[in-house]
Amino acid sequence: MTAPTPLSSLSSALADVVARTAPSVVSVHSHRSRATGFVWKPGLIVTADEALADEGEVEIGLPDGSRVVATIAGRDHTTDIALLRTEAGVAPVKLAATVPPLGALSVVVATNRDTPSAALGMVSASGKSWRSLRGGDIDARIELDVRLRPGQEGGLALDATGEAFGMAVLGPRRVLVIPTATIERIAPQLEARGRIARGYLGLGLQPVRLEDGIGAMVMNVDKAGPSAAAGIRQGDVIVAVNDQKLSGVRALSRTLGPASVGAVVDVAVRRGGEPISFKVTVGERPEA
Repeated sequence: MTAPTPLSSLSSALADVVARTAPSVVSVHSHRSRATGFVWKPGLIVTADEALADEGEVEIGLPDGSRVVATIAGRDHTTDIALLRTEAGVAPVKLAATVPPLGALSVVVATNRDTPSAALGMVSASGKSWRSLRGGDIDARIELDVRLRPGQEGGLALDATGEAFGMAVLGPRRVLVIPTATIERIAPQLEARGRIARGYLGLGLQPVRLEDGIGAMVMNVDKAGPSAAAGIRQGDVIVAVNDQKLSGVRALSRTLGPASVGAVVDVAVRRGGEPISFKVTVGERPEA
């Protein structure tokens, strides 16, 4: 019998890692879209929100080849996490709260054309928390040097020991991982409420350049919103919030995360060139 080589031992170890995880990984079919998901809790599947169609039925392809209907329990565009509910009796995967170090090997276990698939790569970036372009707080910056097909988006990223440290998604130019900490923070809220609360001022804003910086002109006001109740009007120019000069409309929107709901903020505006200050209680953004 031929003695195992280091390479054959590595190959066997990787195959075992994939085999242990694959039974908890499913394919996700929505309108003109295929993706991957994994069983987070019994009857609940996490998948990539970006890969999920905005309308139509959702079906889950199970490891045994059968399909079951699923409903959308909730979705959060900002963190790219969607939660599906189904009656399928597939065992959930155990997520690990580890963040792999730079240079570590990683295996993405996913599906491709309804069959299990795997891709081997390396952790090409491992760093601190960051904010997505859509304003979602991601608990760790993890990038993978691995090539994934669109149908593999939403697969599980595993380290060399087989621990699942997050969900692999397709970024603009790289494969990113939504880490376990983010999934465990967002998914329970989606299960309970179907959405993530976001702050709401009730204003339509347009950036304007001022002599001493940047402002945001109020183009329209939600009459039932918190800013209208505080007295802010169309035509006002916001110059600062909580004594911090405005750096842009997008930057202001990014401050309106889940923790902002219910907070009272000081909004400094110019009305007809005169400075005025308002106290606004941040509301919760309506679903529509």
